[in-house]
Amino acid sequence: MASPSPSEYLRLKLVEKVRGVFNDVEGGEQPVPVSDEALFEKDTPIRMVHADIVAMMVGGIRGLLLQMLHPHALQGVLDHSNFRSDMHGRLRRTARFIAVTTFGHRDDATNAIERVNRIHAAVGGTLPDGSSYSASDPRTLAWVHVAEATSFLAAYLRHVRPDMPGSAQDEYYRQFAIIANALGADPVPTDRREAEVIFRELRGDLATSPQAREIADLVLSQRPEGAPPALQAMLGAEAVALLPPFARSMLGLERPGLASIPARAATWGMGKTLRWAFRQN
Repeated sequence: MASPSPSEYLRLKLVEKVRGVFNDVEGGEQPVPVSDEALFEKDTPIRMVHADIVAMMVGGIRGLLLQMLHPHALQGVLDHSNFRSDMHGRLRRTARFIAVTTFGHRDDATNAIERVNRIHAAVGGTLPDGSSYSASDPRTLAWVHVAEATSFLAAYLRHVRPDMPGSAQDEYYRQFAIIANALGADPVPTDRREAEVIFRELRGDLATSPQAREIADLVLSQRPEGAPPALQAMLGAEAVALLPPFARSMLGLERPGLASIPARAATWGMGKTLRWAFRQN
């Protein structure tokens, strides 16, 4: 068997390294196989958006920063998560859930959703003001979902496809709503207009706190094992730039200025390289 060409060898090594960041290779975990019997058909908006690694990383950071502004979601992380000691593991598990529900066999997707619902059913407690919270609360889940959906799409529009048709963006929300509804979220947007309305409505549930700012700092300073040292700073700067001004203010973050231009250019270049490596259009 002939040895791969230098460019093909480089491509394969890059794919291997990236998969090592997103999968627990040492624990025997393999990438989620793409199924022809997934919940969503090939080349539909949700699969195109969720296939772009760089946009999903930027969007994922933005979404998590927004989620931590919800007191119930924040308290659930503080009370029931080893986030501080294993943030990379938590983010890796979240990425795997998205991969399974988007690209995996529909039976695996259903099982993953049911598993998360069981976990949520056992997560609850008391807020600092004495009121109770539950991870199964439909309104809390609605904020978690709309923060993710708007973030993934915003990053995709910024870094991959600025000219994505409005109809395709609406279809993205409609498709992603299938997962959110199965997780018990309510209300759930099914198009851009509804996403804007729900985002504004749920914004009233948010609150700033030292704990939210602490988590934001942890997220932005993390260094995933196996990733290039400058990767998180670059992705974090892009995520912060995409945050709504009110969220940056609540988290004590400043919008990156001229210094963010190199980060954006580098993020764009990295995205192009990874799309080549994974043979994405």
